[in-house]
Order: sequence, then C-alpha cells, then structure tokens
Amino acid sequence: MSEENKHRATAAAILPLVGGAANVTSVAHCMTRLRLGLRDRSLVQEEALTALPAVMGVVDDDTYQIVLGPGAVARVTPEFEALVAAERAAAPEGPAAPAAPAAPAGGSDPVTAEELAAQGAALRAERKARNATPFKLFLRRIANIFVPLIPALIGCGIIAGLNGLLVNLGRLPGLTPALAAIASGFMALIAVFVGYNTAKEFGGTPILGGAVASIIVYAKVADVEAFGQHLSPGQGGVLGALAAACLGVYVEKRCRRWVPESVDVLVTPTVTVLVPGLATLFGLMFLAGEVSSWIGDAADWLLAHGGAGAGLLLGGLFLPLVMLGLHQALIPIHTTLIEGAGFTVLLPILAMAGAGQVGAALAIYLRLPRNTSIRTTIKSALWPGFLGVGEPLIYGVSLPLGRPFVTACAGGAFGGAFVGLFNQLGTDVGSTAIGPSGWALFPLLDGNHGLAQTIAVYAAGLLVGYVAGFVATYWFGFTKTMLAELNVAPDAPAPASPAPVATEERVREKV
Repeated sequence: MSEENKHRATAAAILPLVGGAANVTSVAHCMTRLRLGLRDRSLVQEEALTALPAVMGVVDDDTYQIVLGPGAVARVTPEFEALVAAERAAAPEGPAAPAAPAAPAGGSDPVTAEELAAQGAALRAERKARNATPFKLFLRRIANIFVPLIPALIGCGIIAGLNGLLVNLGRLPGLTPALAAIASGFMALIAVFVGYNTAKEFGGTPILGGAVASIIVYAKVADVEAFGQHLSPGQGGVLGALAAACLGVYVEKRCRRWVPESVDVLVTPTVTVLVPGLATLFGLMFLAGEVSSWIGDAADWLLAHGGAGAGLLLGGLFLPLVMLGLHQALIPIHTTLIEGAGFTVLLPILAMAGAGQVGAALAIYLRLPRNTSIRTTIKSALWPGFLGVGEPLIYGVSLPLGRPFVTACAGGAFGGAFVGLFNQLGTDVGSTAIGPSGWALFPLLDGNHGLAQTIAVYAAGLLVGYVAGFVATYWFGFTKTMLAELNVAPDAPAPASPAPVATEERVREKV
C-alpha cells in the first residue's frame, strides 16, 4: 500500500470510531496528535480506536486527542478532514453514527492490556476533571497560543543546527549566510505570530493582535525613550507581544460594545492599534524585557547553583506536572529562553522523564514474561517512546499499574540530575525548539561547548534515564501480590485468593 493510501486508510478507520462526521466539530493537529472537537464523546469506541495499528494512544482532554506520532499525524489530518467534508456533503442531515455496544467485560481475573487501557482511560477522565480549574484552563489557552508555532521552531532550529555544523567545519561558505537568514527570519518576527495567535485565542481580530505585536520588532522603536532609556527592537519579546495583544483584545471588545456601527469599521481598528501600541511602547516593552531577562538569569542561576539537584527535581516531577496540567506554564518560558539565548536549557532535562518511562517499560516487559497482552502493548509503544512519544507507555502501561509510574519518574529524575550536573559544571545542553524529546531531540541540540559535546552529554543522560528507570522498576516497581496477579497469561486461571480485590482497588493498592 502506498504512503498516501495508508494514511487515507488510517483516517477512514478512525472516523466511524469517533462517531462519524456529524459528531466532529473541529479538526486540528499538533506534533504528534490528531485533535478533534466532538459533540458527544460517548459515541467514541475507544477500545477499537486504540486497537488500530496506527494509533499509539488517546488523550481525553479539552479536545479528544489521538496519538499518531510525528510525521504521520500531519499526513493523516488532511485525509481525515477530506473524509469529514465528503461525509457531510453526502448526508448533511444525517445524525452521528451510534456507538457500537461495548463488549462485555471478560471474566478472566488476570490483568490484561485491555484492563490497563480502561484504567488509563479512567485516570485520564479523572485528571481532566481535576484540571478544569480556571487557572489551568488559562494555562491551556496560553499553550494554545504557542503550540501552533512549534513546527516553525523545529524547522528553523534544525536549519540553524545544520548551519552551525557547516560553519564549524568550514564548509559551503557561500551557503551558510543564506541558511542563517532562513533559520533566523522566523525568530526575528515571532512576536508578530504570538500577537496574532493571542488575539485569535482570546476572541479578538487576529490581524489586529499581530499589528500591535509588530511594534515590538520594528527597528525604529530605538528612537523611543521609556523609563529614561531608549528601547531596543525586540525588547520584551514574546511576553511583550502576549501582553500587548491581550490588551488589544480588551480594547477591541470595549470598542465593539460602545462605538456606533456606522463608524465601527474606522474607529475600532484605529483605537485597537493606537491605545495598546502606546501602552506597549511606554510600558509593556520595558516591563516585559525586564521579566524576560529575569527568566533567563533565573534559569542560568538555577542550573549553575542547583545543577544535579535542580535536574533531579525537574526530571522527576515533569510527568506529574503534565498530569496536573501545569506543564503548559513552561511553554512561554521555553520560548523566551530560545528567543534570548538561542536555546532552552530546560527542555533536555525535562526530556529525561520520557527516558525513565522507556526504562520502566523494559523492566515491566521482563518482569511479566507470561502476560502476553501487556508485553504486546509495550512492544508496540516502545519505539514511539524512544522517539519521545510517551503517551502510549504512560496511559497504556505505567500509570494504570501505579508503582511503575513512580519508579519511571525516579528514572527521569536520575537522567535529569546527570544533565543538570553538566550544566552546573559549565556545559550547557539546550534545545533550539520545543516539542520533540527523546531521540527526536538530537537534531535540535545546541550548547556552549560545541555540538559533539552537547550530543554526548544528552545521549549519556538518556542512557542514565533508561538504566535508572529499568533498575528502579525491576526491583521496586512490583510487590509480590502484584506479580502474582499480573504475571499470568490472559487466558490462564487466576491464582486462588481468599479475598479478591476489585480491579480499581488493586490499582490504588499498587500506587
């Protein structure tokens, strides 16, 4: 089957399992996930969906997210959109397809991958309800501003890395200036894109948000004096653009409410650009510039003085932060560091959390030789885990088991401590973009001591994370009771127990 037909077949298999075109309200994708807005999530046949070969996992959040992996998701999404449009055109009044009745629960007592998937789905639903606080919803909206920028950050980051390699080798001197321009053009104007997305996210006119934010990167702002000093083009960066566009949205909404319709087309755009523009020049640029400088200094201080300890905490706590929805607060911090220093030193440390998950999965695979169901799940999810797509391992294996999730976090903590130690010793390991992790982060690495040393430290950190996650899970990830319950073939009778414990209670016990 050709690549095009394969992706079309994947889209065609997914559509009926999410309730058909009538149940789909929006379609989008990020680096690894197909993100769907659904009218009725009870129509989703999740068990059948996760059984599809191309689907690595699902995440039930503000949108219903189907993990397809990097590359594949960008090809499946347009095919899915075309199928949705075609189905709607053929039956515009047709109701959403009813969900197939759920299969009856199996009577076998041994825990299978299907049970773990169901437990993972329950944990995702619980996490979603817990994360629906005003503060976390606000963080999610902030993340929605920056996530669409990730593909450009990755592309420009890889080109910047290639250009740096050619410069260091003294090769193609006629081409390297052009590559530098291509790699730097987006970062020079990133404030404009942030302003555009901010206005779009908060209900304003996107182009007006971009217009207000573009003031920050205009060269002639150097002629403007604020707080006793001349401004610099780009001062305040993405944080200034975010604040300026938010103010623009507020002003625009006020204008729409009070300005007569007869002059709205003239007055509202003018006031929306003028008032926030003046506030940006005479306040926001300076204040956001101070905050951006503080963030860069704080990151440098943290790793210079905290080193291994800071890396231990960041690597070990990152996945719990993801579960709580607080990791989205890091996205503007990463972007600010990239804008200021050219790379973020935090992402390679946080990426160690995924290495701990991989090591834990390998240990689970060896500790449960008889449970072919869980081992099959691990085999299908392991390679995506190496590439930084951790959801299938987290929600399909370690989190439902409980203790292995904790020991996997311990593996990430050791990997983070290793990379943090080298930062403390003066070897910065950074990433020129956000989004990828695991092996997929190698093309985006940058630092202050040459690419070879940066890659070596990051690779060694991954190895430490793998080994620590493996050892911690192999020796401490299972109790004797857990092994007795789990290390059984799916079709074998369960060992006799005087007081059987319900599946949900077993999971709580394991944690």
